Amino acid sequence: MLDSERIRRDPSGTAQRLRDRGFDGDLAPIVELLATRRALQSEISRLRHALKLRNREVGALYRAGRREEAERLRAELKRSPDEVSDRERRMKAAAAELEQRLLHLPNLAHDSVPVGPDEAANVEIRRVGEPPQFAFEPKPHQELAAALGMLDVERAVKLSGSRFAVLPGAGARLERALARFMLDVQTRRHGYEEVWLPLLVSGAALTGTGQLPKFADDVFRVEGRDLYLIPTAEVPLTNLHAGETLLRSELPKRYVAFTPCFRAEAGSYGKDTQGLIRQHQFDKVELVKITEAERSYEELESMTRDAERILQLLELPYRVVLLSSGDMGQAAAKTYDLEVWLPSQGTYREISSCSNCEEYQARRARIRYREAPGRRSRFAHTLNGSGLAVGRTWLAVLENYQQADGSVRVPEALRPYLDGLDAFRLPAAQG
Repeated sequence: MLDSERIRRDPSGTAQRLRDRGFDGDLAPIVELLATRRALQSEISRLRHALKLRNREVGALYRAGRREEAERLRAELKRSPDEVSDRERRMKAAAAELEQRLLHLPNLAHDSVPVGPDEAANVEIRRVGEPPQFAFEPKPHQELAAALGMLDVERAVKLSGSRFAVLPGAGARLERALARFMLDVQTRRHGYEEVWLPLLVSGAALTGTGQLPKFADDVFRVEGRDLYLIPTAEVPLTNLHAGETLLRSELPKRYVAFTPCFRAEAGSYGKDTQGLIRQHQFDKVELVKITEAERSYEELESMTRDAERILQLLELPYRVVLLSSGDMGQAAAKTYDLEVWLPSQGTYREISSCSNCEEYQARRARIRYREAPGRRSRFAHTLNGSGLAVGRTWLAVLENYQQADGSVRVPEALRPYLDGLDAFRLPAAQG
């Protein structure tokens, strides 16, 4: 959530920066609500102060023996609380409407973010590794996996419909191995604390990280309950400290979690319908940091390197892209995408997004920190990133390590997690 005082002080400048984020709404209603709330607060304070003085006057009249005057003034004062209550109700209504309008505004982009309406304005930062060269036509992951007995789409459709997957045998082993490998790297090498989390969260938690109210169509809700399946572990991890005030000495908090994620993918029909690129359910290892404002961009660079390390260890070619103002998620102030090379498509595809949300989520979730007990508190900065999307890593391994005979080599770093297995082979070859 944006700082409402910033909007009040500089409505035109804020509106321009919001236009850079693709928001073309009018800030005038917000400015008006801010003025209304401010005027009502002032009026309530004035009425309360006047009421306090008149009550003192009543007491003085009683003490002076002027009972009749005291009773008359006391009767007049009975109307004053009604005036205060009326203004408090109006201020509460204005504050509620103001909050709803603020909840729909995106975060402001950091000054280092390229301004542009969409991905065409993204900037490539670096490429790491060379795409593999094949002496044959590389196959897409879904074709490779089906032949290897690692993917069963037909039974997934029978169970749940489209955009779900069943990973039998070696497919399940690879998924589990990748998750364990990623968790070990982030906890043992990079110092993240692993957390096991609920997969159902409240609407308040989703509001805290920015999924609600704007993206209600993208989440799955439990009918009749204020519970939602998590679209990402970012939601419960960030909200671990909702409503809390931390000490600076406790920061940064570094968390990692492996969870399934559930997304309705509203509005994405027709996109990536083949294979595992865009699913309603997928696994992800999520990284979240909660830090003080002064260090958040240093922590963003560190988090991006932590996510990159997985790709480096798996020797998968990738690139790092700085997203433009119009291509970032609503809560982000700055985002790096990691894109892995997919030979069957001849292009790089997103496998991780690492974002600094500054205080946008912390304002919504009320996450603060202070220098020491009793000192004034500030809003924390929150960061999140995929470390990595397990399913997309799964398919990237298959495509980049495929062999002419239809087998798939196992990356060296992953072999200890597969009992030394060096390759996934066709059933006939295994026999």
